[in-house]
Amino acid sequence: GIYRIRQQIAPIPGITLPLPYGGKPRQIMVDLDPQALLSKGISAADVSNAVNLQNLTLPSGTVKLGPQEYRVSLNSSPDAVAALNDLPVKYVNGAVVYVRDVGHVRDGFAVQTNIVRQDGRRSALLTVIKKGGASTLTIVKQLKELLPAIRASAPPGMEIKDLFDQSLFVRAAITGVLVEGAIAAFLTGLMILLFLGSWRSTLVVITSIPLSILTSLAILSAIGQTLNVMTLGGLALAVGILVDDATVEIENIHRNLGLGTRLVQAILDGAQQIATPAFVSTLSICIVFVPVVFLTGPAKYLFTPLAMAVVFAMLASYLLSRTIVPTLVRYLLGAETHGEGATAAGFFGRIHDAFQRRFERLRATYVRVLERALARRARVLAGFAVVVVSGLALLPFVGRDFFPTVDTGQFRLHVRAPAGTRIEETEQVFAEVEAAIRRIIPKNEIVSIIDNIGQPQSINLAFTDSVTLGPFDGEVLVSLNPEHHAPTARWTKTLRERLPREFPGVTFFFQPADIVSQILNFGLPAPIDVQVTGFNQQATHEIALDVAARMSRIPGAVDVHLHQVVNAPSLQVNVDRSRAAELGLTQRDVANSMLVSLSSSAIVSPNYWSDPRSGINYVVAVQTPQNRVDSVNSLMNTAVTPSGTGPSQLLSNLATLERREMAAVISHSNVQPVFDVYADVQGRDLGSVAAEVQKILTEYRGKLPPGHSIALRGQVQSMNSAFLRLGFGLIFAVLLVYLLMVVNFQSWLDPFIIITALPAGFAGIVWMLFVTHTTFSVPALMGAIMSVGVATANSILMVTFANDQMLEGRDSRAAALAAGATRLRPVLMTALAMIIGMLPMSLGLGEGGEQNAPLGRAVIGGLSVATFATLFLVPIIYSVLRRRPPRKDFLAEESSHA
Repeated sequence: GIYRIRQQIAPIPGITLPLPYGGKPRQIMVDLDPQALLSKGISAADVSNAVNLQNLTLPSGTVKLGPQEYRVSLNSSPDAVAALNDLPVKYVNGAVVYVRDVGHVRDGFAVQTNIVRQDGRRSALLTVIKKGGASTLTIVKQLKELLPAIRASAPPGMEIKDLFDQSLFVRAAITGVLVEGAIAAFLTGLMILLFLGSWRSTLVVITSIPLSILTSLAILSAIGQTLNVMTLGGLALAVGILVDDATVEIENIHRNLGLGTRLVQAILDGAQQIATPAFVSTLSICIVFVPVVFLTGPAKYLFTPLAMAVVFAMLASYLLSRTIVPTLVRYLLGAETHGEGATAAGFFGRIHDAFQRRFERLRATYVRVLERALARRARVLAGFAVVVVSGLALLPFVGRDFFPTVDTGQFRLHVRAPAGTRIEETEQVFAEVEAAIRRIIPKNEIVSIIDNIGQPQSINLAFTDSVTLGPFDGEVLVSLNPEHHAPTARWTKTLRERLPREFPGVTFFFQPADIVSQILNFGLPAPIDVQVTGFNQQATHEIALDVAARMSRIPGAVDVHLHQVVNAPSLQVNVDRSRAAELGLTQRDVANSMLVSLSSSAIVSPNYWSDPRSGINYVVAVQTPQNRVDSVNSLMNTAVTPSGTGPSQLLSNLATLERREMAAVISHSNVQPVFDVYADVQGRDLGSVAAEVQKILTEYRGKLPPGHSIALRGQVQSMNSAFLRLGFGLIFAVLLVYLLMVVNFQSWLDPFIIITALPAGFAGIVWMLFVTHTTFSVPALMGAIMSVGVATANSILMVTFANDQMLEGRDSRAAALAAGATRLRPVLMTALAMIIGMLPMSLGLGEGGEQNAPLGRAVIGGLSVATFATLFLVPIIYSVLRRRPPRKDFLAEESSHA
C-alpha cells in the first residue's frame, strides 16, 4: 500500500495522500531477549546505539588512481537482513557480544496500533483527499483509469476495491441541480407561452436563459471558480428571474404593436421605455447579494460562488435584453399579425385566446378589488399589518440551523471502549457492534461497513477529523445502498437508542459523514462544543462533567460526552534517584532504556536498512517483543545501563511501581488546559438547543473559580456569526437599494413606497418555512435576499408607471389604480416565473437536494406574499403618500410606459 499503490496514485494532480490506515508496515525488527540482556549485562539502549553506529548509509567520496576516478563505498549497511544479527554490540568480560547473542533480527512488521476491517475482514484503507482548487470528478476519473494497472501489478491474492466514491454524490447532486434548472426553464417557458401566446416570443425569451448562464459560467471560470453544486445552485436560482428582462421588454413591445406602431419603431420604443427601470431593477437584485461579502469562514466560501453566479447571470441577462432580444424580435416577430383586432392562429393561439379571456376577467376582478381596497385603505393596511405581526410571532417557532442536513447515504459511528482496552480486545468489541448494526439495518440496505480502530501513523493525524484517542476507540463507517435505503437519520436515531443498551460501558456518538458538515464543524465531531478552560485541571474537569450532565437533559441534545478521557490505567515507575546515583545511573538512563525497550528505537533514534532489490529504505526497530513483557515482574526486570561505563542494573533495583490513572489526552486552548463537552442535535433545530446550552453557561459564568472560563464554540459559533453578519448585510443591502432608487427617482418618497412591500415578503418567508417544517438557515436567508430583490424590482415598475399617470393629470388614487391594472401582467409574469422556477428546487428531490430546498421555499413564500403586497399594498401606500406629481423635468427623461 505504501510503496506500490500509493506511489502509483501520487502523480495525480490536486490530491493529498495520507499513509494507509490499518495493516502492518514492513519493518526490520530486532527482537530483544530480556534474559539474555540481563546475563550479558547490557540494555536495550546499548543494542540501539550499536545498530545506529554499525548500520549506516553514508557516502565515502572518490579517489583518483591513474587515468580513472573511483567511487569509494563501504559495507556500512548489510545487504541481507540476517547479516544484522552479526553486528557487534559491546565488549563484555573479554568477549564481543553480538546482536544474535541478545536477540534476533527478522524481516517483519511494526507493532500494529491501527486495525481496519472491511465487512469483518482485516484490510488496509488508503484515502485520497482532494486539494482545494481541484475537481472531485476529474480526480476520481483519473484514479479509476489507473486502477486496472494497479490491480495488475498487485501481488497475487491481493484484492483492491474502491469503497467510498464522493464523486457519485457530487455527480448526482450536480445532475439534480441541472435537472431542477431544466425543469424550471421548461415550466417558465410554458408560463411565458401562456401569457404571450406566441411561440416566437417565447423562443426569444427562453434563448436568454442559456446565453446568460453560459456568460456567467465563462466569467466564473475566468476568476477561478469551478462548476460545483453551489455555482449550479446559483444558476438554478437565477433561471426564474433571467427571463424577466426579456419578458418585460417583449411584453412592452407587444403593447406598442397593439397600439398600431410599426414593428421597428415598436422595438425601439419598447426597449427605450423600460431601459432605465429594468436597469435599476437588475441592479436592485444584484445589490441584495451584498450581504454575502460580510460572511466569514466556511459559509463565505460556500455561498460566495452562488451569489456571484446569480449576479453575473443577471447582468448578462440585462445586456442580452438590450442587444440580442431586440434583434431576435425584429426577425422572428415580423411574420406575426399585430394590432387590436389580431387573433392568434393555430393550437397555441387557441389556448392563448382562452387564457387571455380568463386573464382579462382576472384583471377586471383585480381592478374591482383594488378599487374597494383603495376605498377601505385603513382596513387593508391593518390586514397587512396582521400578516407582518403573525410572521414575527411565528419566527421563534421556525428554528435555526447553520445548514440543512444532507442525506449522503453514509454515517460515521464513533465507538469508545473503556479506557485502557488493548487493541485486540477493542477489535472484538467492534466486531460485536458491527454484528448489532447488521441486525438492526436490513441486509439489502447496507453496501459495506468499515471499522477503523486505534490510532494511525502520526502523519495521518494532520489529514483527518478523527477524535480517536488510543487503541480503545475508533469509528465505524457504514455505506448504505444508494438505490434503496431508509433515511439515514432514522437509522442513526435507532442506533443511538439501542447500542448503549446492548453495550454498557461503551461510549457511542455519531460524527458528520458529509463533507459540508465536516467543513462547517471545523473538524470537530459535533456542532456544539462547550470549552471549559482553567489551570486547575481538577476543578475544570468537575465543571465540565457537571455541564455535560446538564446538557444531556436538554431536549434534542444527543451524543453529549466529554472528549478528554482522564481515567486511562497507567503504571507509575518511581525511580529512587539517590539509589540510581550510587549505581552510576541517571533518570535519563532509565528513561532511554525503557523507551527503547517498550516503544522501540524508531521513536528515539530511527535507523534504516536499504533493500538492495527495490532501493526502498525500511525502519530498523530495536524493541523487546510485547509478548515478552506480559507481567509486572517482566517489566521490572528491564535492564538499565549507564550512559558511560558501568554494569547494567535491573529496574527493580532502582524503582518501585504503582497503579494509577492518567489522562489519555491533554488539550490546551491559548496555553490553558481545556476540557471539551461535545453535543449533537436530533429532532430539534441547532439554534434552540444552543440557546438552552447558552443559558446553562450563563449560570456557570457567575460562579466559576478565578482564572477559569467557559465558552460555546464549534458550528454554533459560526452559525451565530453568519446570521448576525447576514442580518447586518441585508439591512445594508436594503439601504443601498433604497439609495439607488433615490438617485433614480430623484425622490425620497417613491423608494419608501417601493420598500413597503418587503415586510410582507419577510412574513411570507416565515410562514412558508413554518408550514413546510423548514428551519431558518443560511440557504433560507439567501432565498430571502433573492425575494427582496425581485419584490423591489416589481414595485419599481409599478411606481414608475403610477408616476407617469400622475404626470398625465390623474390624481394619486387614479394613478395607483391604472398602474395596478396595467402592470398586473408583467408583475404576475415576473413573480410566477420566479416561483415556478423555484418549485423543483423547493421539493428537495435527488442527491443533495436538501441543501438548496430552504432557498427555494424561502423564495416562493416571500415572493408569493410580496407580490400581493406589490399589487395591493404599494398602490394604497402610493395613494396615501403621493399627494403631488413627481418632478416633471426629471421623469420626462426617464419616462416608462411599460
